[in-house]
Amino acid sequence: MSTSPSAGPAAEIGVIGGSGFYSFLDDVEEVRVETPYGPPSDPIAVGELAGRRVAFVPRHGRDHRYPPHKIPYRANLWALRSLGVRQVLAPSAVGSLAPHLGPGTLAVPDQLADRTHGRAQTYYDEGAAVHVSFSDPYCPAGRRTAVGSARTAGWDPVDGGTLVVIEGPRFSTRAESRWFASQGWTLVGMTGHPEAVLARELALCYTPLCLVTDLDAGIEEGEGVTMDEVLRVFGENIGRLRALAADVIATLPAERTCPCPRALDGMEIPLELP
Repeated sequence: MSTSPSAGPAAEIGVIGGSGFYSFLDDVEEVRVETPYGPPSDPIAVGELAGRRVAFVPRHGRDHRYPPHKIPYRANLWALRSLGVRQVLAPSAVGSLAPHLGPGTLAVPDQLADRTHGRAQTYYDEGAAVHVSFSDPYCPAGRRTAVGSARTAGWDPVDGGTLVVIEGPRFSTRAESRWFASQGWTLVGMTGHPEAVLARELALCYTPLCLVTDLDAGIEEGEGVTMDEVLRVFGENIGRLRALAADVIATLPAERTCPCPRALDGMEIPLELP
């Protein structure tokens, strides 16, 4: 196991996801990366896919020890950038706030609503005020690539929608689910923020791949969401989602012409980025 990245970029694309994603990388090398924000969730696994170097970090740790509000988000994104990553894919399990988006649906949202509290959600909390544009939280090129790859692979992806991110680790009450749905929001999850804004603050491209595992509590009658249900549906679809992530990685543009690389243009940054 390496303790620091080798000379030059170790990877160009990062994946933040669950442990089921390890197996799509060949000849994985684990790399320990030190960051100003502590260690990432686990050592970074670096390997090759479709001729591209890919770095993977399990969001919750490989033993799922970090609940959503305790994930070291800043360390994870900083470590990926330290290894040369400039484009990030973020597969995750989400609940649906719309009855027609049932379990097994793949969604690539274009908007985010933050309902978390108390999470460290910026790198720029001292030294200087840095205000990044976040009106469109996800990379447009990454989203187009993900939607196109999904259609080619036989999915019927939902192109767009709003992911509301709740604090967790509990699931929503029925009243909360109904309120979220009444705002026009379509998906609910626990980890999409602050991941997306931290990626923007590092001028990274960030693309969500959301797999619906359940209908959230207030959307239909029944017992409500259970962890067993989420894990079962995610497990049934992990192979297909992993294959899709591989397809997206293979087709992401080598040159970034989207706005993401210019997110910090013209700003005085109070720290040196890796």
